Amino acid sequence: MGDKPTIAISHLGCEKNRIDTEHMLALLVEAGYSVDSNEELADLVIVNTCSFIEAARQESVRTLVELAEANKKIVITGCLAQHFREELLEELPEAVAVVGTGDYHQIVNIIQRVEQGERVQQVSDKPTYISDENTPRYRTTTEGVAYLRIAEGCDYRCAFCIIPHLRGNQRSRTIESIVAEAQQLAEQGVQEIILISQITTNYGTDIYGQPKLGELLRALGKVDVPWIRMLYAYPTGITPDVIAAIKETPNVLPYLDLPLQHSHPEILRAMNRPWQGRVNDVTIERIKKELPQAVLRTTFIVGFPGETQAHFEHLLQFVQRHEFDHVGVFTFSAEEGTPAYHLPNQLPPEIKKERRNILMELQQPISYKKNQREIGKLVDVLVEQENPQTGELIGRSARFAPEVDGQVYVRGTARLGTIVPVTIKEADTYDLYGIVSSKQATTNLLTNN
Repeated sequence: MGDKPTIAISHLGCEKNRIDTEHMLALLVEAGYSVDSNEELADLVIVNTCSFIEAARQESVRTLVELAEANKKIVITGCLAQHFREELLEELPEAVAVVGTGDYHQIVNIIQRVEQGERVQQVSDKPTYISDENTPRYRTTTEGVAYLRIAEGCDYRCAFCIIPHLRGNQRSRTIESIVAEAQQLAEQGVQEIILISQITTNYGTDIYGQPKLGELLRALGKVDVPWIRMLYAYPTGITPDVIAAIKETPNVLPYLDLPLQHSHPEILRAMNRPWQGRVNDVTIERIKKELPQAVLRTTFIVGFPGETQAHFEHLLQFVQRHEFDHVGVFTFSAEEGTPAYHLPNQLPPEIKKERRNILMELQQPISYKKNQREIGKLVDVLVEQENPQTGELIGRSARFAPEVDGQVYVRGTARLGTIVPVTIKEADTYDLYGIVSSKQATTNLLTNN
């Protein structure tokens, strides 16, 4: 190791950021650096930041200030670095480097330059890089789970969203590259691969001239991994071909994460998503008809500029009518650099917060009812943690994505990172409780017929 500095990485933000962190970790280790999880022992701390909304930005800034106060040398990477490169170098003398979202793969060279006393600003104005199956990677997720990025960036320009500015336009990987990485993950014993990008249903449009998600799913069906889950599937992209691919491919879970954001056509138009107002109801009804076992998750933004009580009531009725399995609700965050920042009729924080609470309370009995239906069923559960005090296992059924949905608390014995059959005994609004069964869950809730 010689006299190379010891490096710690602090990860903030989404799973797309997590993959960037995993690549940086592996690249540094390959280059002979000692990477420690303990920031106190590190000579230098890389902070992979988030800048999506105000709350995320505040958390990133708080982390940076705490490290600066502890006299740590800081390398700032990720979305905050892309967003505020000049300000960060100006206001944080402890920042020895600022690295953009399209430049993290150069981390070894950046650290070497820092070691030579240079203060580095490595931020591409328009990020174009995307990692592939040959990029070294050190996974930081639980043993049985891995995220797999199929594309980076976004070509949409939603009025509230800063992401295209921070991550660039969409750039998809080839089907061959994605399948190769999926096979690597399967060989490592991964049980669940989670496909991510900014808009998963737009996958392939930039390199193939049309969306190729259905073709990708069928190709991934040949990889020996039990569960493949998709996140960020926009409603317009849930085409008959995508639905057919889900039905035809046994390891692709009929779990659809649809970030709808709102239901009212006027608000969707103001959000620069006018196409969506025409497809919301139609798409959801079609999914329920053709994929009756589908699990539907969505997210909404309340308090968008100009959202009236009537618009909000429309959203409440929409949620009540469709009975989603899982719902996340965000209050509108005015982001400088987005069109929505300048819109008139901005709503006060207390109204936004009240609407969020009302919508969450409306969803709770729906989620409770859905979970109650699981009682008595034998379901497959991916075991991820063990409580050392009680021996209780914690995992997820195929109905639950990591971080955002519920968990399954399990009594019995099972190895971490394996999928085991569990008989569900109890359920509450968010979580399930069960016992490891000796029977095989051959009729798993989410097994495609």
